[in-house]
Order: sequence, then structure tokens, then C-alpha cells
Amino acid sequence: MATEKDYYQLLGVSKSSSADEIKKAYRKLALEFHPDRNKSADASAKFKEVTKAYEVLSDPQKKQTYDQYGAAAFDQAAGFGGAGGPAGGGRTGQYGPFTYTYTQGGAQDFDFGGFSDPFDIFEQFFGGASPFGRRQQRSVYAIQISFMEAVKGVEKDVSVNGKKQKIKIPAGVDSGSRIRFGEYDIVVDVTADQRFQREGTDIVSDKEISFTQAILGAEVPIETVDGEVKIRIPAGTQPGSHIRLRERGVQRVRGNGKGDHYVRIMISMPKTLTRRQKELLEEFEKESHPSSGSAGSGHGKKSWF
Repeated sequence: MATEKDYYQLLGVSKSSSADEIKKAYRKLALEFHPDRNKSADASAKFKEVTKAYEVLSDPQKKQTYDQYGAAAFDQAAGFGGAGGPAGGGRTGQYGPFTYTYTQGGAQDFDFGGFSDPFDIFEQFFGGASPFGRRQQRSVYAIQISFMEAVKGVEKDVSVNGKKQKIKIPAGVDSGSRIRFGEYDIVVDVTADQRFQREGTDIVSDKEISFTQAILGAEVPIETVDGEVKIRIPAGTQPGSHIRLRERGVQRVRGNGKGDHYVRIMISMPKTLTRRQKELLEEFEKESHPSSGSAGSGHGKKSWF
């Protein structure tokens, strides 16, 4: 049997780290390895590992048990109250766009996006506490929306228990956001967008320009979540530079204002050049390094080294 990895090492924190430090470390890793964002082969496994570690270390009682007995204490707990016991049972269903799988055992397992228990995780991110018993009394569903629907907000017509309803999803939600509607809760799943990457309330996108535009500067169109805008590329822009568009990002769900949009500059190099283009570049090189052409000259001798 493989040795259980140390939860503190998985999150990159120490035993003396505060709850806020643990939460911050987890959030960073969750964004890095979430399967919707990271398509590498081992991303899902790493995501589950850090999530499991966070669930334990974010709970004071679980953390105390882990510090005393290690991960084995939770492996044993998972064997209590099986499907035939008082805590056993499970349900799977679909209502309109909502689908869910919720299994009850010695430990709760909500099958959504790789989270073993998204309630503990995201309630701590978005504020508010939900005791275990109260969670158990509420129906929970998952809804998938597009990237732009998450950024802008959207209304959806759904059918829950045969009853048609209209739900309003606020602007700024992200994958894992939990929203309460009457007697049930919704966990949001946001599909990826090829044009934009999201980091919290900030947006990151790539813009490819020519190497002459990078050298001379240029005005180029940029696509944002609010439509196309033109930005000025400063002369001498380097590959990988970021240009910040203030408050062109995602609306904050809690509080006012928006995040920013960061444009990452990618420079396209020509694969072929005409003779004239080569001559111009050679002239440019000579003017940029005037001493290199006259090095070693004198008395009819040329020394190149």
C-alpha cells in the first residue's frame, strides 16, 4: 500500500501556519490543478490530493486528529457506517440542467469536479458556515454555464421536482461557487473559454504581434469580455510582457468593482526574409553595434578573434 503523503507538504505549509495561510495555499493549488484549467495527465490526481489535505487541515478538530494520529485516522473513519448502516445510502438524479450524485457513508462524498466535499471548501472561500447537519437537509444540484455567462450573469429556466423555475446566477461566479435558491443549493460548473484565462477576478489573454510592431510600437485591437478595444503597444516591447487594462476583468460577486485584464504579448518572428529585408536588418545591426565592424582593422591586417 502506498504511503500517504504528508498533508502539510502537499499544501506547502507548516504545522504552525494559520488558517488563512492554509486557505491561501490551497486556493492557489486548486486553481493550478483544477481539471477544467489544467489538462495535464496528473492534474486531476494532484487536485484531489490537495483538496483532501485542505479538508482535514482547514477543520480544527480534524487537524488535531491528523497531528496526533496521521492520515490513517481518516482512512479508518471511512470504513464506519457503510451502505447498510445508519449513515448509509445515496442518490443520483437530474432535474433540468441540474445533475448530482450524492453518496452518504462514514464520510460525505459529493461527486462534482473532483471535490470530495465542495461545501467545506467553497463556504470558507465565499464566507459563511454551514453545519454538517444542515447541509444534509438541503438538496444540492450542479449546473453548467459558459465562461461568458459566468462573467456577465445569466437567468436559467429549470425544472426542479416537476416545477418550472427561473433562477438568476449573478455575474462573477466561478467553478465551485455555491448559490442558495429557496430550499436547495446550486454548485456552478463553468466551461473553459479558448480566448480567456481566469485568475480570480482577473482575466488573462494572449496577443500576438509582429517583431516590427514590438520594436516600433503599434496600436492593435484586443478582445475583452466587454468587447473589442484598442491598446497601444509601446516601442521596444519584450516577449512575454503584460499590459494591464484596469477594471476590464470580472465583476466581484461580493463587493464592488471588477478585476483587471492582463494582455500577455507574444511576438511572431518571420520564417523567411526577402533580400531587401535582410539588408535592412544588417544595416540595423551595424548601426546598433558600430564597433563590431571595425574591430581589429589597421596596417592591412584584420583580426576577427
